Parts: sequence; C-alpha cells; structure tokens
Amino acid sequence: MYAPAARASLVHARAPPVPLCTHRTPRTRAPGALHHTRTLATPAPAQDDIPQCTKPPRYGQPTPDTHPHLMRPGELTPGIPREEYHARRTRLMDSLPDGTVALALGGKVKYMSQGIFYKFRQASDFWYLTGFDEPDSAVILEKTSDTKGYRMTLFLRPKDAQLELWEGACTGVDAALTLFSADSAYAMSALPAHLRSLLSAPSTQHIYVDGSLSPKGRAKKGLFDFLKGGGKTEYDGILSGARGRIHELAPEVGRLRAIKSENEQAVMRRAGALSGRAHAKTMAFTRSAQTEAQLAAHFEYQCALAGAQRPAYVPVVASGANARIIHYVNNDCTLRPGEMVLMDGGAEYNGYASDITRTWPVSGTFTPPQRDLYSAVLAVEKACIGLCTGSAQLSLADLHRRSCELLREELTQIGFRFGRGGGGAGGRELEGTLYPHFLSHPIGIDLHESATIDRGERLRPGMVITVEPGVYVPPHDSFPKHFHNLGVRIEDCVLVQQEHSVVLSVEAPKEVEDVEGACQRSLAPV
Repeated sequence: MYAPAARASLVHARAPPVPLCTHRTPRTRAPGALHHTRTLATPAPAQDDIPQCTKPPRYGQPTPDTHPHLMRPGELTPGIPREEYHARRTRLMDSLPDGTVALALGGKVKYMSQGIFYKFRQASDFWYLTGFDEPDSAVILEKTSDTKGYRMTLFLRPKDAQLELWEGACTGVDAALTLFSADSAYAMSALPAHLRSLLSAPSTQHIYVDGSLSPKGRAKKGLFDFLKGGGKTEYDGILSGARGRIHELAPEVGRLRAIKSENEQAVMRRAGALSGRAHAKTMAFTRSAQTEAQLAAHFEYQCALAGAQRPAYVPVVASGANARIIHYVNNDCTLRPGEMVLMDGGAEYNGYASDITRTWPVSGTFTPPQRDLYSAVLAVEKACIGLCTGSAQLSLADLHRRSCELLREELTQIGFRFGRGGGGAGGRELEGTLYPHFLSHPIGIDLHESATIDRGERLRPGMVITVEPGVYVPPHDSFPKHFHNLGVRIEDCVLVQQEHSVVLSVEAPKEVEDVEGACQRSLAPV
C-alpha cells in the first residue's frame, strides 16, 4: 500500500467544481496547443448579470418550497391547504359562545431513556387547528366580532442557533406570523403572562382547554409543565380566577374532526392504499419468511418505502394460536405450515392513520376449517360495510349489534351451537369469548378517535370508521374441535357516504381466492 507522499507526483490536480446556476468560463490553452475552436452564438454575460440560485428558507417542517416532492403550492401540511386550517378554526369558534378563549397545547418530545428520544408526534387537536409541527408550543384562539371571527396567538420556541445545530431548523416567532397566519406570535416563555391577562379580562367568559383541569387531569399536568416557571403558587393563582368558566376543548374539536373534508379523505385514501399494498406484499413474502418478526419487518419496510412517515401502531403479527390474543405484539414465534397468520397493521401518512387486519394461511392455501371460519367472518364484515351509510341511520352501537346477529348466524351454519341461557356456547358466550371486542371505531389523525364520540350517534357522511369483526376459538369442548385455536379478524377503513360506503383499504386482498393468490404470488402485484 502506497504512502500518500509517494503518490503525490501521480495525482492529477482536479479543477474546483463549477457552482450551479453559473455559466462555465471557457478554458484557456497554452499557445500552439491543438484544439477545436467553438464560437458562441451570443457573448457570455458579465458575472454581475448572472442570476444566482438561492435556497428557500427552511423551517421546522416541510413547505412547498423546500419539499416540492411532498407538497403542492398553497398547502400548509402535505395534502391540507392553509385555507382549510383557517376554516377549521372558524368553525370551532363559531360553535362556541361569545367571550370564549380556547387554549390548545402542543406536544412535548418523549424519551425512551436518558437522552434517547422518540420521533416527535404533535398533539392531535393542536395539529388539527394549526398545522404547526414543533414541540413545546401552544395556541390561543379568542372569539371576536369581526369578519374573521377569531384572533390567533401562537406560542413557540424562538430561534436558537445552538439548538438548530443539533435538531435542525425551527420556524421561529417572525416566520410564524406569515407561515401559519397567526395574528401574533411569541416565545413560549410569554404564555403565562399572556394567559394571566386573558383570564383576568372581564370579556373572557368561557375558557376552553385540553382535557380536564381536575387535580389528576392530563391538561392540568400539561399546563403546569408550560406555566411552572413561576412555581406552583403562581400556577394555581392563574387558574384560581378561572373556576366556573373552564370547559373541555376536546369534545368541541372532536365534533369537527369526526367529519373528514375532501382533502382529508384523499390523504386517508392514500394511507389506506399504501398500507393495503404492504399487506398484499407481505402475504406474498410469507412463504420466504420464517418468523412473525420477519413479516412485521417486511410490512413496515413496504409502508416506509411507499412514503409512510411511521407505523400507526405496533403491528400485530400473530401466527397459530397467537391469533386469539387481540393485542399480541410480541411477534417472536416461528411460522408453521398449516397454520394461519393474523396481521393487524397500518401506517401513518401525512398525519392520518390507517388500520387494516388480514388473516391468511402460512402455506398459501386455507384448510377446509380455516376456509369455513374465514368465510363466515368475511361475510359479516362485508354485510356490515354495506350498512355504513347515512341513509341507513345506524350508529356504531347499532352496527355492533348487527354484527353479533350476523356472526351468530354464520357460525351456526358451520357447526357452532348457541342456546339461550347457560350451557354450551349459550347466552352471551359469543360476545364474551368468541367475539370479545367492539366492531368499529372512528379513525383519522388518531388511530382511535373515539374518546369524544358517542357510540349511539348516527353515522354521517364524511365519517371514517373501521369495520373489524373477528372470531377467536379457544380449545373448549363447547366449540367444534376442528376450529380450536383458530383466530380470524378482517378489518377495513370505511368512508361513510349518504347512499353507499367506500372502502379505503381495498388494495389489501380479502376474498378467499385473492388471499390465496397473493400468498402464492399468482395475484398481480398492486
């Protein structure tokens, strides 16, 4: 191996790189050197006349200028225009009484261990109202009588060169005014004084905040984190004058989030499509895999490759009897021919979740008992999807009751016996043992958007829900032996419309022939 000094005479000098967006200067040659002469059609411009490339300013999140491959002009977050965020705030404040001040807190960075952080995810309601995607932030909305209807004040981390050296660009106070259409913006440290001033104003009659302000409420802890600069005494003093005027903000925002706009529907359609394709590709990969962990890794890889930002949740990859465990996430067993594998997995794409479950045979072909049980669950799922319309005037609770009725009928046809009251699988053993979970939940920015949703409320066009019947058969004498230890669940994301429903996860195969075709790689890739 040559020492660098020994090779010095052999190294040819390389010309410095030519900057982008500048014209090349013709090379000069020694007198008498052989060369071809090329005459320029127009003289080269003077150096001062050459337009220089300037990079767009970077903020704490993508913009159409910095990430044109992700966003279109006019979008504040990928897929959602700036005007839509304004419309959300307008609808919220229009629904609240005069004299209202609403406070939403941003999220904080969470840590796995000392100094080891998780990828940041913004607090859902705050993100829905602002589109701002940096930690340690807050927004105050004040209802006004002008044509806009509200005043927006954003609180955020100020520009900090040292912090940006480690974590990348942040938006800063000045840019927040134009980028996020805030009426005013301040450093987060100004929140206590600003909030104290608002709460003491006679015009402030109603205060809407995240969660409960009871001593054990999450919002109280969250507010204390942001306001603790003055100590607990000052914190208690700020809130003491607000007693009797404080209301929960989450139910009000939840009513808005329940109905997805056309832009949100498009983003969720993309989330469902890429997750569905990942399911299909994981089915095809199964015969090459040896473990549940390999299937989980393949699924998450396919989602990321298609543009997902993160998994929507820890995937369930449950083979054999593991499929009877609803939230099985160990994913550490080997795959065995003759068994089935249940995979519950979805991706988060541009801030919206997908939630899909499929069950398929490890060997690529269902056994007769597997096919019978799978077909029973599939029939129930498809029937329930057909009822997800505004015209059906059903609620989530109605749908669940109907799924129980249908599942009882389907299982009876394949040999299950259900009596009335004790004995065998009678009474409530269907729901208590074979089908212990609820049929459906709303989905959107959060995987489960049901915290503020009334299951007795009728479905309305624009809602997106899951439909996920399942059967999990324990090795009990009450049930046909050839079904013992089988678990089947089939789940799709469904957009409710007035006269029909739209499956957003249609790319994931679920008909028996399509599932077997995907597993055997005879189904055309999607």
